[in-house]
Amino acid sequence: MIPIGDDNTGRTITPFINYLLIIINVVVFIFAQRLGSNEAFLMSYALIPEEILTGRDIVGGGLLHTPINIYGTIFTAMFMHGSIAHIIGNMLYLSIFGDNLENAMGHLRYLIFYLLCGVLASAAHVFMAYYTHCGLYIPCIGASGAISGVLGGYMILFPRNSIRMFVFPFVIRVNAFIALGLWIALQVLEGMGNLGREGGGVAYAAHVGGFLAGLLLVRFFATTPHPKTKYRRY
Repeated sequence: MIPIGDDNTGRTITPFINYLLIIINVVVFIFAQRLGSNEAFLMSYALIPEEILTGRDIVGGGLLHTPINIYGTIFTAMFMHGSIAHIIGNMLYLSIFGDNLENAMGHLRYLIFYLLCGVLASAAHVFMAYYTHCGLYIPCIGASGAISGVLGGYMILFPRNSIRMFVFPFVIRVNAFIALGLWIALQVLEGMGNLGREGGGVAYAAHVGGFLAGLLLVRFFATTPHPKTKYRRY
């Protein structure tokens, strides 16, 4: 199931920060990563769990010198993607779900919430790599952890929002609690299935960690009362 839209009838502000986050991700992917072909950029600015754990820059085995502070890669990695499909999928989710949270939080609070969820998602990924001793030297990139936090916050604030989902060849409507509940359940199951496996792929721990961060933090950032969202028919 692929989300293609939601209920925006309650939105009262223009989501400038959400637009800006999308633009930054796209600009980095096109110009800095050269549509994913700039391997040197990836190997210099991606998050490496072992580097975060030890605080030292690791060079060798494909990893290159990091020109910034090692812990800065927690943020640079949030705005990098591995492929066109990767960035399209992430930006689709961010564009659908992020604007509602920005409306409920305000611009600055939403930005802080987004980045904090991304940091906690990265921490979950690093912890899992340390705990399983797998993937410690594998670069990790993507906005998925921060966006997972957005999804967690959305499920708390807008559980009854109607989400349009594309299920080939149909478009169906389900409420946000079901749509996002199924999404996080899949992340947990996939993560358990890949637990302890060495290699690349999806950082499920970051998805789960970001989602949990969003669930727990959203109440501290939302400035509007809990909305009583009505269903909207499409």
